This record gives sequence, C-alpha cells and structure tokens, in this order.
Amino acid sequence: MSKPVPWGRGILGGAAIVALGWAIMKGTTPSEKEFYDKLSPDLKRQVDQQRQAAARKAALAEQIARAREQDDSGPVWAASKEARDSRPPPRR
Repeated sequence: MSKPVPWGRGILGGAAIVALGWAIMKGTTPSEKEFYDKLSPDLKRQVDQQRQAAARKAALAEQIARAREQDDSGPVWAASKEARDSRPPPRR
C-alpha cells in the first residue's frame, strides 16, 4: 500500500515559509520617511518638486471640478452665437 500524502505538513510548511518571508520583508523595508531621510539633498529637492507639482495638479483638477458643478449653462460662446445677428452689414 502507498503512504498517505502529508497535505497538512505541506500546507503548514508553505504557510511558515510565506510568513517568514513577509516578516523579513517588513523588518528590512524602510518606511517612506526613513527612505526620504537617507536621500541626498539633490534627490530630496527633486522629490519635493515632484510633490509640489502633483499638489498643484490636484488643486487645479479640484478647481475645474468645482467650476463644472457650479455652472451648467454651457460654453460662453454658445450664447454669443445665438445673440449674433447673421445678416450682412448694410451697404453704404
């Protein structure tokens, strides 16, 4: 007869390996603040510029969204097309 397959041991061993890998990753990966603190001043400057650009872009997107919600009357030039007289000017 054949021996039964030790599924429980295999699953438990696999889970232990995954847990050990996760613990090592958590212990060795620096946080964002630790990573930023270890950067050179030039790289810190570049990161700060990118963060400021992203903040400006987000603020502009928010401003556009607010403007879109406030005014649903349509484009500005639509009213002027309707109000414009399409007849040619009188001859002198």
